[in-house]
Amino acid sequence: MENLKKVKETILELIYPSKCPFCGEIVSAGKKNSTEHNGICKACREKLPYIGEVRCMCCGKPLTDPAEEYCYDCTRQKHLFVDGRSLWVHKDAVENAVYAMKYQNRRIYGQTFGKEMAEHFLPYLWERKITLIVPVPLHSRRKRKRGFNQAEIVAKVLSENTGIAMDAGAVKRIKATSPQKELGDKGRKRNIRGAFAVQKNVKGENIVLIDDIYTTGSTLDEAARVLKKAGAENVYFLTVSIGQGI
Repeated sequence: MENLKKVKETILELIYPSKCPFCGEIVSAGKKNSTEHNGICKACREKLPYIGEVRCMCCGKPLTDPAEEYCYDCTRQKHLFVDGRSLWVHKDAVENAVYAMKYQNRRIYGQTFGKEMAEHFLPYLWERKITLIVPVPLHSRRKRKRGFNQAEIVAKVLSENTGIAMDAGAVKRIKATSPQKELGDKGRKRNIRGAFAVQKNVKGENIVLIDDIYTTGSTLDEAARVLKKAGAENVYFLTVSIGQGI
């Protein structure tokens, strides 16, 4: 049975070879002289810097001044999550890859992003004693239209590679909201208020929320609010990318 599975995977790889999310280069593990890692080609890995240590202590945005502790956005508002991290800044090739994952059915990119999170953020998860991974949910109508929840794919792979439990049903989106990208800061908060409901027992859990993009934090704040109200000890977040901010 295991051999049959491997044969099937090999055939699928030949028909639909894996490609780097950022440049489209074929990075199939079986490709001769392949230098890919987690599905990312060597060239893109070298030119796409991860967010480093000089970052906001709350949202994790990169900062230009090492003496600063918080970004401008986080000095103006108190978040309901403790803190969070993102892999890359949301621009150029990263922005295109996230867009393709969400709107062009490149759900396989979620596997790459989940593996990258596990590799780069395992110490972060351990330090915060994370007990549960929760993907930010889509409304059922939007999920049916898209066919999948990209955050859930990333969260599942992160769980598989860290051994931390994942529950995609812990939080449900009960309100169909307008796309956040079309709204300003105040509009985002009004739009997302009351959008989530906790469906499982999360009392005492240290939870990390998973999403694709961090823009203002409104969505993550609202999810954190209902989780803490339901008894979660602490709520953190990880996203694939984050806006540059100020």
